[in-house]
Amino acid sequence: MENDSTFVAPEGVYSVTDEHKPNHAQNVAMSVGTPVYPSKVSTVVLRFPASKQPSNAPAFAHLLGGGKSETKKDKLEKASKERDDGVSLSSSDTPDEGDGSLPPSQEQTTGNPEQHTLFSQQPAGGKRKTVVRPKHNIRTTSSTFISRIQTAEGLTKLLQAKQGDVTFLFYNMAKSFVWIEAGSKAKEPLSRITFAAHPTCHDINMTTASPDRLDVIIGFSTGDLIWLDPINSRYGRLNKQGCISNSPCTSVRWVPSSSTLFLVSHADGTVIVYDKEREDGAFTPQDPNSPPTEVNSFFPSLNDGSSQEWDPTDNIFVTMPPWHPAASGAGALPSAGKSEKDKERTAKNPVSHWRLSKRSVVDFVFSPDVKYVAAISEDGCLRVIDALAEQLVDCYASYFGALTCVAWSPDGRFIVTGGQDDLLTIFSPWEQRVIARCQGHSSFVSSVAFDESRCDGRTYRFGSVAEDNKLILWDFSSGALHRPKFQATHQQRMSMSSTISLGFKRDRSAQYLPTTSSPGFEEVSSPRYHQAPSRNEIAFVQPVLVKQLDCDILSVIQFLPRSLLTATKTGHIRLWIRPLALRSRIRKNSRAAMVDAQDVMPTKAGALLS
Repeated sequence: MENDSTFVAPEGVYSVTDEHKPNHAQNVAMSVGTPVYPSKVSTVVLRFPASKQPSNAPAFAHLLGGGKSETKKDKLEKASKERDDGVSLSSSDTPDEGDGSLPPSQEQTTGNPEQHTLFSQQPAGGKRKTVVRPKHNIRTTSSTFISRIQTAEGLTKLLQAKQGDVTFLFYNMAKSFVWIEAGSKAKEPLSRITFAAHPTCHDINMTTASPDRLDVIIGFSTGDLIWLDPINSRYGRLNKQGCISNSPCTSVRWVPSSSTLFLVSHADGTVIVYDKEREDGAFTPQDPNSPPTEVNSFFPSLNDGSSQEWDPTDNIFVTMPPWHPAASGAGALPSAGKSEKDKERTAKNPVSHWRLSKRSVVDFVFSPDVKYVAAISEDGCLRVIDALAEQLVDCYASYFGALTCVAWSPDGRFIVTGGQDDLLTIFSPWEQRVIARCQGHSSFVSSVAFDESRCDGRTYRFGSVAEDNKLILWDFSSGALHRPKFQATHQQRMSMSSTISLGFKRDRSAQYLPTTSSPGFEEVSSPRYHQAPSRNEIAFVQPVLVKQLDCDILSVIQFLPRSLLTATKTGHIRLWIRPLALRSRIRKNSRAAMVDAQDVMPTKAGALLS
């Protein structure tokens, strides 16, 4: 029988096996003072070795607090390791309130004339760069930005004893950032760091994650960013004191497969690209309504309409600093005898600056192939952005109100958004249209996520939670949907400012793009803008399960390999164990569908800039 800790889905029973509740003091902190930012959760599964590490691998020699005092031998080993990494543990070397910036990356674009895209990497065959660690020791810092650090007793031994797959959770609550282990019997977290400002968002780099290293980026209400390695007890600061942007951070995402690049969205409608290993540079974004300058001369589409007011539904406004890959791609800068202009081009942060909207950017996600970004904002628009070319591909309006959450399907075929219209909307970026809407919530949708293990290319499982405290599971099959009776014939249309579009999903050999003179092309003021279809034009998807939960307002849903995670705005986290694992045949079908999806995706957008 179902209760508050159990529900029955078509595939089986989900039951709560792990629960983390905020204590009374934390609840009080969440309810007083400055406006509270809802808790968000980041998860990572680390595979610890089956046996203990050899003595010459001091992976856990300097963890957050905890453990016995170090012996002389431990200190010598640590000093040697830190010299190899190019950093020092001495507290005198970490004057955080002085210069808290990070050393510039050793891996900069070196003038490869064939590729000057935003996410250009070191050419193959180049010298391999040493791993760069965060600069400061968090235990000995004198920074006033970090108020307090608490760690579990015996943390070093605890982590050394781990074996097999271990799931770690990170979440923000009031001014604290908390690290816990899923399924642990310990009541206290592994660590809790209290800051002077409110953490608002965070993300873990899955590319570099290992039992001896984690790269976590934390965004704050002040615009500040912290690069944290909790395992090695080190951190660095970016956008210090809001020197690049003092607008609150709303979301942060590592660029998938990149060890250094990440994107941050802000409440002022911007998205900024950072490199964790670069120093903060002197940077002022350009006003989109001002005359064009050399900064954005690399994007003619932005300059063509400079005499008119910037239309955020028609393009994104990119401000490129002098060290942007496209700006400095003509060749490597001379290492000696640099002019003043050359010195200005030394790679710093930000890598690039996008202005998307006149309202806050709420969230964004990368497509599985990392070519596109889907961003949502309070102006009620979903924007699909070509991340390599830094151009707007399409802009879709919500049915009503602001959009609040977004997810991209594992094969890249669909984007799902939730919003203040109490609906979830399924978009097909390939066909440039709304496929269906999902009706079941009675309040603002807080979070949506795909269950990758139950997406096989034919049917897609995703879940959502909302402020009505309903947890809803949805099954969507594009083949099972029929075009509504009153739906107009969809016209395939290409974005005029880009030589590539998600609209051409199969015909890669097309040589000519439609223009305003092409038959059947409807001329509009913003050729990339799609108004929301009416209710009788779009099919509706009904939920396969609705679970009403008795808790604070739900704000997070995530599908983990072995469980379903839900969380509330005040940090009440539940892990629901999944039913029996899917059969291998279904998983193989899912992988085959993802391969097919990659085959029909457009050609690499980065080639457009060559």
